[in-house]
Amino acid sequence: MKVAVASGKGGTGKTTVSIALAMTSPGMVQLLDCDVEEPNGHLFLELENVIEERVSVDVPLINTDTCISCGKCAQICQFNAIVFFGSPPMVFNELCHSCGGCMRVCPVSAITEVPNFIGKIVSGRSGRIDFSQGILDIGFPMATPVIRKVLKKADGNNDVVIDSPPGTSCSMIAAVKESDFVILVTEPTPFGLNDLKIAVETIKKLSIPVGVIINRSMAGDDLVEKYCEDNNLKILMKIPYSHKIAKICSTGGNLITGAPDLKKKLEDLWKFIFWTTGGEK
Repeated sequence: MKVAVASGKGGTGKTTVSIALAMTSPGMVQLLDCDVEEPNGHLFLELENVIEERVSVDVPLINTDTCISCGKCAQICQFNAIVFFGSPPMVFNELCHSCGGCMRVCPVSAITEVPNFIGKIVSGRSGRIDFSQGILDIGFPMATPVIRKVLKKADGNNDVVIDSPPGTSCSMIAAVKESDFVILVTEPTPFGLNDLKIAVETIKKLSIPVGVIINRSMAGDDLVEKYCEDNNLKILMKIPYSHKIAKICSTGGNLITGAPDLKKKLEDLWKFIFWTTGGEK
């Protein structure tokens, strides 16, 4: 079972919910932090047996002694990673999508692929939680290759909680598209509602079951509730606006410590997800 926790915007409490959901899993669980541009799941866990591994993508290397300056490599590249202004062609590694097309069309086999390191994966264990997070190197524009590497950490033997990147860009879609259920975390503000609507439409196009958690909920803030009711979206939980919760989470604590009464609701949420997706638990 793969459960993705996403949001239409940053700062809604997505990681807070991801950590709490992993902590209340009915068994061993994998927590994958795919917010590779700003990963912070590790701040809330005491990790042991931490290991790191580098992540690379293949990029073209042109042998200028062999190249005949035909320009075919630049013509086939749909991302302008190879530009031909003369001899030799110029390669922009940051734009390369590692499709290998340039290497295949080169008539003199002047192009080979070499690794370009773009980030790393940090893994460790905290109690029943098997944790992995991706960290994108500063200056590299594409997060999806690192996200895909993090998702490969799912071993298929345990339930998986995916802390996805915020928003609805390629990064978020890459993180959630293979999930069995998506939880959208939002806040009861006009901005929160606007971005929730965009996220809901995105998940609908992926045909994945979805529910909503309202964080920092206050009496009278019914904007999100009315939208969910009008669009037949289940509100999975409401997390109250609480100075105590905010203070505990801001110092590395977690939602269960800040609001112990939510533990039972999170455990029931797991049961609901299993029931909704046809799981056995």
